Amino acid sequence: MSIVGRKVSVRVPATSANLGPGFDTLGMALAFYDELEVEAVADNNVIVEVNGEGAGEVPTDENNLVVKCIQHTFNHFGQKMPGLRIKAHNIIPHGRGMGSSGAAVVSGIIAAKGLLEGIVSMSNSDLLELATELEGHPDNVAPALFGGLNIAWEDENGPHNKKLFVHRGVSPLELVPSHTMSTAKARSLQPESVPHEDAVFNVSRSALLVAALTQSPELLLAATEDRLHQDYRAEAMPETNALVQLMRENGHAAVVSGAGPSVLVLASDPAERLAAAKLAAEKYPQWRALLLAVDFKGATVVTHQ
Repeated sequence: MSIVGRKVSVRVPATSANLGPGFDTLGMALAFYDELEVEAVADNNVIVEVNGEGAGEVPTDENNLVVKCIQHTFNHFGQKMPGLRIKAHNIIPHGRGMGSSGAAVVSGIIAAKGLLEGIVSMSNSDLLELATELEGHPDNVAPALFGGLNIAWEDENGPHNKKLFVHRGVSPLELVPSHTMSTAKARSLQPESVPHEDAVFNVSRSALLVAALTQSPELLLAATEDRLHQDYRAEAMPETNALVQLMRENGHAAVVSGAGPSVLVLASDPAERLAAAKLAAEKYPQWRALLLAVDFKGATVVTHQ
């Protein structure tokens, strides 16, 4: 079966991973989307048009991350990738801790899934395995794929996830600066081991955070305390650290979003979120405030033939 002429439309949410104490484990999808249109063409050329975030910066040929992920998925299932015409509409900020690279990875895999519909069947486990191979860890690709709050882990059988539905009162506020932070640099600041008491502290708070996000939002401030990664990264992100502390001192459950430098405030209701946004506007007017919903659907693909 030829797929030349087949077109797919893909939409992938932003994510915030490393949620507070849930380092490399907890991630949540946010209703803020990158969109992609992909058409399979008869020639072997790849042309990528990028609009919005990354325009003029990311590759527009086969070296583009989305294209590499489409190619990887085709190869994995023993299929030959055709030529591609891709239009990307990006709004997820790059290098800000909102899962832009994870979204690109998932976009490519989901686009390949749509292009290969009727030829190759891909399970959710297949999608997560491919995304983890390409991204390196599952905690932000899982919510990008499946939506909601995800607990992600790996064992000898590969990556796994458990999707949970977030309490309707939880109201995310993403505070985004103009400067960026490399994920690799952020990770390099962490020690290889931590004190036993800090490890126990984070285990307790991670368990509490799952309960707070799904059942008891009033516990979010206590549940987002962390001793495992945020303090170690603070010296590289002084403004981020100061904003997190300001929010927490005023009763708002703020954490570093992903690898930073953005800050995620997990308000327990919309009124608290507005108060947090007002405080941020007063003290850090140069930071962009995004009042977002939790995305529950995850990545979607529509095939046009």
